Amino acid sequence: MKSFRSSVQGKTWRNDNYLISTDHTAIPVADLINAFASDEFYWAKEISTDAMKETLENSLCFGLYDTAVSTPTASSTPASKFIGIARCVTDFVTFVYVTDVWVDSGYQGQGLGSWLIKCIQETIEPMPYLRRSMLFTGDWERSVPFYEKLMDMKVMNEPQRGQGVALLERKGRGHPSYGHEGTGYN
Repeated sequence: MKSFRSSVQGKTWRNDNYLISTDHTAIPVADLINAFASDEFYWAKEISTDAMKETLENSLCFGLYDTAVSTPTASSTPASKFIGIARCVTDFVTFVYVTDVWVDSGYQGQGLGSWLIKCIQETIEPMPYLRRSMLFTGDWERSVPFYEKLMDMKVMNEPQRGQGVALLERKGRGHPSYGHEGTGYN
């Protein structure tokens, strides 16, 4: 039987001139480090090249590329320009933590972030033993409704809604209370 990890490696989606790929080796590390160092990546700080490579190798990555830009430079693969990422920290069986969701500001407003999240959801939805997918965000105004809508996530810290960091979760098929309301932890 093919493992989930091997079944999702090198998976691709196309939408007009855009491509999403789970091939982490296609992500230009220097460009991603530059993104981490920018104000757009307000939730993280720049990390070293070796640390970034290890981070990508140990994650399920969804790289977003503009295939209409085909000049091989430091900011592109031979056939496309790197314009976004979503990274999932996962054991590939029971748990997925969604992090580092970013689309270059020059490409925002075109639905590419939504498409990126839909590709993640399409990938993790069939995981038979997935207990939960989770994420943290401090952006209650935009990000919380975005993930509630696209990933059907629920805010776990509802009494503090709108304050501090939001913890969102979506129960998977492997969760004991899958298909039922509430956290299932009581």
